Amino acid sequence: MSEAVLPAIPRPVRLCRTLGAALFIAVLLLDQVSKYWILHGFDLPDRGSVPLLPGLNFTMVWNRAITFGMLGGMAGIGRVVFSVVSLLIVLLLGVWVTRTTRPWVAGALGAIMGGAVGNVIDRMHYGAVVDFIHAHAYGWSWPVFNLADAAIDCGVAVLLFDSLTDRRSRAPGA
Repeated sequence: MSEAVLPAIPRPVRLCRTLGAALFIAVLLLDQVSKYWILHGFDLPDRGSVPLLPGLNFTMVWNRAITFGMLGGMAGIGRVVFSVVSLLIVLLLGVWVTRTTRPWVAGALGAIMGGAVGNVIDRMHYGAVVDFIHAHAYGWSWPVFNLADAAIDCGVAVLLFDSLTDRRSRAPGA
């Protein structure tokens, strides 16, 4: 009886998969713990808005839409549509993580996936995403967001930066 021998996974791929999974788990846990604390420990829904620093408040917002309130008029079906689309994107990003040999890319993908799943959990549990970080200054106000949103934005920024620097390094004469 012979055992099937699976090909060894190259070290860079294994490192990237581990990094992607670690950031996925870290972002998801930090996001969910922060939202639980905001709702049940700090009791922000009853407090509304609490100044923390000049230009930074905790402000309770139940976001039933997607980024910056877009597509907010979809009512209850939006919760399901946004969740299904998010999970499909997470699956595609998961395939990307298994194939990349670039640690920055794997980490960015893990952060995006963790943030997306964190917001899907909110939509399924509360019917809306829990947003609570409110930055503002001199009459300017950034839309209220959460740690999942920040992880998604940072992950996308890293992917864009990586894409731009990778193209430059492959350009003729570089």
